[in-house]
Amino acid sequence: MLLISLLVLVGTLCNPRVKSVNPNSVICSGFPFLCRLLIGDICLHIYLSQYSSSVELPNAPLKTPRRIDSGKGESVSLSSSSASRSSSPMRLEATSAKNDDELLSQMSDQAESFKSDLNKGVSDELTPAASFDELMKIMDGQDKGSELPSNLPGGVVLDQLYSVSSADLNSLIFSPDSKFLASLAEVQGRTELILGQWEFDNENLKRQITYLTAPSKLSKSVKAFETQTYKLVNGNSFAVLVSVSTPDVMYGSTFRVEMLYCITPGPDLPSGEQSTRLLISWGMNFVQSTMMKRMIENGARPAIKESFVQFSNLLSEHVKPVDLKGTGSQKEQVLASLQAEPLSDWKLAVQYFANFTVVSTIIIGIYVLVHICLTPPSTIQGLEFVGLDLPDSIGEVIVCSVLVLQAKRIFELVARFMQARSQKGSDHGVKAQGNGWLLTVALIEGSNLAAVDSSGFSDPYVVFTCNGKTRTSSIKFQKLDPLWNEIFEFDVMDEPPSVLELEVFDFDGPFDEATSLGHAEINFLRTNISELADVWIPLQGTVAQACQSKLRLRIFLDDTRGANAVREYLQKMEKEVGKKINQRSPQTNSAFQKLFCLPPEEFLINDFTCHLKRKMPLQGRLFLSPRVIGFHASLFRHKTKFYFLWEDIEDIQVASPNLSSMGSPTIVITLRKGRGLDAKHGARTQDEEGRLKFYFHSFVSFTQAHRTILALWKARSLSPEQKIKIVEDSETCLQTDESGTFVGDEDVSLNEVYSSSLSVPMNFLMEIFSGGVIERRVMEKTGCLNYTCSSWELEKDVYERQVCYKFDKHISRFKGEVTSTQQKSPLADKTGWLIEEVLTLHGIPLGDYFNLHLRYQIDDRSTGCFVKVSFGIAWLKSTKHQKRISKNILSNLADRLKVMFATVEKEYNGR
Repeated sequence: MLLISLLVLVGTLCNPRVKSVNPNSVICSGFPFLCRLLIGDICLHIYLSQYSSSVELPNAPLKTPRRIDSGKGESVSLSSSSASRSSSPMRLEATSAKNDDELLSQMSDQAESFKSDLNKGVSDELTPAASFDELMKIMDGQDKGSELPSNLPGGVVLDQLYSVSSADLNSLIFSPDSKFLASLAEVQGRTELILGQWEFDNENLKRQITYLTAPSKLSKSVKAFETQTYKLVNGNSFAVLVSVSTPDVMYGSTFRVEMLYCITPGPDLPSGEQSTRLLISWGMNFVQSTMMKRMIENGARPAIKESFVQFSNLLSEHVKPVDLKGTGSQKEQVLASLQAEPLSDWKLAVQYFANFTVVSTIIIGIYVLVHICLTPPSTIQGLEFVGLDLPDSIGEVIVCSVLVLQAKRIFELVARFMQARSQKGSDHGVKAQGNGWLLTVALIEGSNLAAVDSSGFSDPYVVFTCNGKTRTSSIKFQKLDPLWNEIFEFDVMDEPPSVLELEVFDFDGPFDEATSLGHAEINFLRTNISELADVWIPLQGTVAQACQSKLRLRIFLDDTRGANAVREYLQKMEKEVGKKINQRSPQTNSAFQKLFCLPPEEFLINDFTCHLKRKMPLQGRLFLSPRVIGFHASLFRHKTKFYFLWEDIEDIQVASPNLSSMGSPTIVITLRKGRGLDAKHGARTQDEEGRLKFYFHSFVSFTQAHRTILALWKARSLSPEQKIKIVEDSETCLQTDESGTFVGDEDVSLNEVYSSSLSVPMNFLMEIFSGGVIERRVMEKTGCLNYTCSSWELEKDVYERQVCYKFDKHISRFKGEVTSTQQKSPLADKTGWLIEEVLTLHGIPLGDYFNLHLRYQIDDRSTGCFVKVSFGIAWLKSTKHQKRISKNILSNLADRLKVMFATVEKEYNGR
C-alpha cells in the first residue's frame, strides 16, 4: 500500500494540471498516466471523480463543474470522455522484458485493490451524472398532475411568446451544454462564472452557480451564489425557481432575490409553428427581519428590471419573439379557419339507413313480395269479403304485426332523415356588442357522447351559460362524435366572467324533458386562460363519465377597453359605496393574487379587518375583488383562508349586535345550495336546505364594509331579469321602440285548446291580467319565474301591456325567457273581455322560428264565467320540425292552462 501511495504522489507531480490530491474529494477511478519507477516502464491508471449525490445512472457520462471565462469564452473541463494526461508521459517500448509485464500485472492488481478499499470508505456511492434530457424525463415522471406555481409577489418582469417549442426554450436557458448563460454573463459584466451540474437533492433537481457581479457606481464587484431548482416538469411545461444571495453586500445576509421562470406552450401560430410563453416574476425572500426591508426592495426593483431587459434582448437574438399584437389577430385567424361539417345527403342517407333494421326490413319485404307473386289468390272464407283479406292463422297475425312494427321504425328513420337535412338552427355567428370583457367560445367537436336513442345514436346540442346569458349550438342528428365548428360570443361585461357552464342535451322537442348527456363547469379563476385556447373538456354526470364523453373547445377572453379598465370600474363602485376607493399598487395586487391563487386580471378593491364567527371568533382580514370575497387569518401559525364567488351568494343580511359578536353588528352571508363547498371550513352553520352561512363581525368601519360588500354583490350577482325588475320599479322597464301597432293574427289559424265554466266571478278572474298579487301567484304556480309586467296603457281604444318572465326548469330544461305583448278589449256585447297575446321565446332551440298566439275570451255568467282559449303558431322560418314542435307546445300549453285556472278557483275559494 505504501508503494501505491508513492505512485499516486509521483503521478500528481508528473501532471501539471493536477495541483493537489485531496483524499476527501478525489478517489482513484480513472486518470491514466505513465511514469518510470524502479526498472522498466509501468503503466498506472488513476481515475479522478468529484463526490456527487446525483441519481444513479451508470451508463451516463461523468460531468464535473465548468469554469467559464466570460471574457474569452473559453472553458476548461474534466470528464471521462477527455482524460487528462501527464505533460511528459513515458512511452511503453515494445521490447519490454517479461519481468516487466509480470510486475505491471501485479501493480494493476494492487491498484484495483486500492480503488476498492477507497470505494468502501465512501459514505455515499458516487454515480455519474445523467444527461440533461434524461433528467427532464425523470422529473416529468415525478410531476404528473402538478400545477404551475403562482407568480412571485414582486411582479412580472417578462411575459413574452417565442416561436420555439417549450422543451427547446428550456434547454436553451438551463441546459449545461448551452452557451446562453455565458453570453448573458458577458453582456451583464459578470466574471468568473462557474456552472455546477444538475443533481437531485431531496427529489428536487438543483444546480449551483457562482460568479462575480459587475461593479457599479455604488458598490464594487461581489460574489454571488445562485441556486436553480426545478419546481415543475410536466409534459411541455417547466417551472424553475432561481434564488440569488450576495452575502458581501450591505444587509446581504438578510435576504435573497428570487426569480420564477415559467415556460408553457403557447397557441399555435398561423404559420403552423409552435409557440412558447415565457413568464418571469420576481420577489424578495427575507430570511431575517430588518428595518431596511422597504429600502432594499426599492433598490432591487430597478436593477432587476434592467437585467431582464438585457435578458430579453439577448434571448431575442437566439429565438424569434412573437408579437403580442399579432396574436390578437391570431384569434380571428383561428376562428376564421373553422368550417362547419359539410352535410351530404348521401352521407346522411348511409348513416341513417345502413343498419340492421333497414336491411332486415328490405329482406323481409322482398321475401313477402316474392311469396305474394308465387301464391295464387285465396278464396273468400270466414268473415272476409271482397277487398278485405283477414289472417287465417295465429302465425299470420304475428307476421303482420312484425311487418307493421318494422314499417313504423322505417317511417321514423325517414322522418329523422328529413329533419337532419333541414336542421340549421343555432346561435352561431351572433356578435357581441359594446366594450369590455369579451368571451368567445368555439365549439369544435364532441367525442364518445352517450347513446340514448333506440337506434344507438343521439341528437346532441350544447347550451353554454355565462353571467345569466345562454348560447345554444345547432343540433347534430344521429351523432356520437359530432363536429360543430361553431362560434359563440357573449355580450361584453364590465368585469371578467367567473364561470362558464355548459351542458349537452339530447333533442326531443323544445318543451320535452330533455335528456342530459353530460355537463361541465369552467372556472376562469382557477384556470389559465392561455390553456383554454384549445382544450378537451371532460363531461360530468353518470352517463357521461361511463362513456368518457368530452368536448373540444377553444375559448378566448379579451378586454377591449384598454389600460383604464380598472380605474373605470373603481369609479363606478365609488358611486355605489359613496366613498373614494384607492387603486392598489401592483405589488399589493400580486400579493393578493398569490395568497388566493388568483389570475393576474383579478385585482384587489378593498380589505377590512374583522372576525370570522365560528365556534370561536377568528380575527383576520376580509378581501374584496370584482369576482370573489375571501378571508385570511393566521393564528398560532395555523392559517385559515377561503374564498367564494359573488354569484354564489344568495342573500346578505345584518344581524343585530349581541354578546357573542362583542357588541358589533354581524354580516350574515348565505350561499346558494351546493355552492362554495371549498369554503365549508369557514362557515358557521349549514341550514336544513344545505346552504352555507358565514358570519363576519367586529369591523373597524362597519358601514363602509357593509356598503362595499352590497355594492359588489349587486353588481355581480343580479341576473338580467332582476335588473329589469329594478328598472321596472323606476317605471322605465319593458318599454319598446315599437309603435302601438299590434301584431295581428289575421294570417294565423287559431284553434280552441281549452274551454270551461268557472265558478268564479269574471271580475276576480280578470285579476290574473291586472298585475297584482293574484296574477303573480298564479303565474309562479304555472312555472313562470321572475314575472314582471307593465301597467295597462290605452292605445287606440285598446289597452296594451308587456310581460316578461322565465320558464321554470320543470317546464323547459333550457329555462328560456318569454316576452309577450297583450291587448285587452271588451267584447262586442259588453258582457266580457277579449285578451289577445303574442309570445316570443328566447334561449330555446328553434325559438326564433316562430311566435305563439293566444286568445282568451271571458264571458260573464250568472253562476260565474265562461273561458275559452284559442291557440296558434305563426312560423317565421320554414322547418321540417313544425309538426313535432306544434305537438309539443300544444301539450305543454294545455297542462299550463288547466293549472292556471284551477289555481284561480283555489285562490277565490280560499278568500
